[in-house]
Amino acid sequence: MHEGCEGSFGGGAQIVDKLRTMGFSSMAMPVEVQLDCEACGTPFQMQTLEGRCPQCDMVYGVTPCHAADPGNIKAAGVGY
Repeated sequence: MHEGCEGSFGGGAQIVDKLRTMGFSSMAMPVEVQLDCEACGTPFQMQTLEGRCPQCDMVYGVTPCHAADPGNIKAAGVGY
């Protein structure tokens, strides 16, 4: 995120780690996104940059620069 919007992350775990380090995990999404969990298929509303499936605890993250596109939301792992 300090790399500007050009920063690159390998996957969901790296995104979530960066969000937590920078204190952005609880930052509101620009627009809430309806997701179907990759692990269990449960639909849920992602309201913050770090979100969790209420059924299986799969953690998802997206950087502030990329939050406007739901395609940039990445799974970090169950209970991550």
